[in-house]
Amino acid sequence: MSGTQSPVTSVDRALLILQEIGRHSRGMTIDELSARLGLPKSSLHRLLSALKHRGFAAQPEPGGPYFLGTEMLATAFRFYETMDVRAVVHQLLLRLSKEFAETVHMATLDGAEVVYLDKVETVRAITMTSVVGGRNAAHATGVGKALLAWTYPTDEAIKAWAERYAPLAGPTRATITNPAKLAAHMAQIRERGYALDLEENEPGVRCVAAPVFMGKPTPVAAVSVTALKDRMPPTRMEEIGAALHKAIAEQF
Repeated sequence: MSGTQSPVTSVDRALLILQEIGRHSRGMTIDELSARLGLPKSSLHRLLSALKHRGFAAQPEPGGPYFLGTEMLATAFRFYETMDVRAVVHQLLLRLSKEFAETVHMATLDGAEVVYLDKVETVRAITMTSVVGGRNAAHATGVGKALLAWTYPTDEAIKAWAERYAPLAGPTRATITNPAKLAAHMAQIRERGYALDLEENEPGVRCVAAPVFMGKPTPVAAVSVTALKDRMPPTRMEEIGAALHKAIAEQF
């Protein structure tokens, strides 16, 4: 919770109520909410009545505990089902491109390939195969590996994916095409928290990528920072990887 003062106290209190109820799957009584939030029961009654009226809170039994209402859940699901991922993530791409002065991508997984949804270039733009709407082999790209590692979170799942799309393409000599080696590599990515492309898709080009979950169990997209090999020594890749992971976690 932010330490700044909310501009609208009643709205802030209503949101705090929803947050607190959402932490307790068995519901919360008004006495529990009052003790937990430090709010008088008279104020809680008024706020809960308004939330119940809009379907954001529910009280199945009179005098019983309160739960999150069906409209609260429906609103969240509607947002995620109709969400324009590109519009939501674009500001993050602009921020990262400015921070690192490098090209930034966003992509999603489609079978054996990644589809690029967005791309922000800088004055140091480089010639690459990636274009918005274009595709590349998932296992050969940073964004693709970041997506694969968490979409198929076990060795068995990755091997099954690799066998389904065999033989895997090898754009460069550095591309990992062996299913067993790819599975071991995915485990390293999950442990590290981000993926590296060490000239596996294009000679002389490296990138660092991390998944974007937005509350879902598998990533909805991945974001990468890409540069020429000379601008991406191992120490800078580690720095970018940590910063990228932190930036995504803070925003989503």
